[in-house]
Order: sequence, then structure tokens, then C-alpha cells
Amino acid sequence: MENDTQHLTEGVIVEDSPSTKKVVSITEAARINNVTRQAIYVAIKQKKLKASKDTTRWTINLEDLENYRKLKYSRTKSMFDGELLFDNHKGFYSVNQAAKVLGVPAQKIYYATRVGLLKASRKGAAWVIHINDIKGYQENYLNKRSQNIEVGS
Repeated sequence: MENDTQHLTEGVIVEDSPSTKKVVSITEAARINNVTRQAIYVAIKQKKLKASKDTTRWTINLEDLENYRKLKYSRTKSMFDGELLFDNHKGFYSVNQAAKVLGVPAQKIYYATRVGLLKASRKGAAWVIHINDIKGYQENYLNKRSQNIEVGS
């Protein structure tokens, strides 16, 4: 054990020795991933994250944790018919992304699509809005409304 060293990895002290891999506890893994311990337990139970139990304590290899983080579900990576749903480079946005672009609540975007002020298409379980439609909605409805408020004042 004379060759054992300690070093800091993202605020976590990790034991490093020739005979062992770099491992962290569930609590440390949750802190690194910025999630709850329960989320880590669920990932282990669903076999999405590799972990081993040393008598009473779960340990997670840092490499496995990094792989889990890379493969973790993200709505921005959602696919439909083999293509990204919300490919911003091609001009396709989610409702939340459109709301952020326009600086309005997401509910306003849902309402605008429901009443026909903003064109959106359904792909699977998601609404997809093209940037041209977002700009059109902004010019035709959001900007006009703010001008009407200024004139009426």
C-alpha cells in the first residue's frame, strides 16, 4: 500500500493504486452528475450504469460513470425516423427552445400552436417548430402586440 496515492477529481477524493481502478460512491457519483442518489440507484437497477457492491457499499468506476453520462438520455438528442428531432442547424426547434428564443413562456407557444397563430408539426410525441415559423409568429403577432400597447398608452 506504499504506492497508493490520493488525488482530487472534480471535487472528489479518489483512491488510486496499481491494483484498483478509480471508483466513487453513489453519493459522489450523484454529486459529479448533478443528480440525486436515487437517480443513480435507478440507473444501476436498470443496468444503464455499471456498479459493484463491496459488502455494504456500492462503488462505481469513474470510466463507467463517464460512459453513462455520454449515453444518458437527452431530449435534444431525440431521434425520429433516423433524424434528430430538434436539429437547430436545420432550423427545427422544440416548444421550449422556441419559447426561449422568443422570450415567452412555453404555454404561450402551446396556445399559439393550438389556435393556429404558430405552425408546428407533430413528430412522434413531440411538437417541432421551424425557425421560419418562429420568426413569422414573432413579426406578425408578438411585435404587433407590443406596438399596439405602445400606441394605446
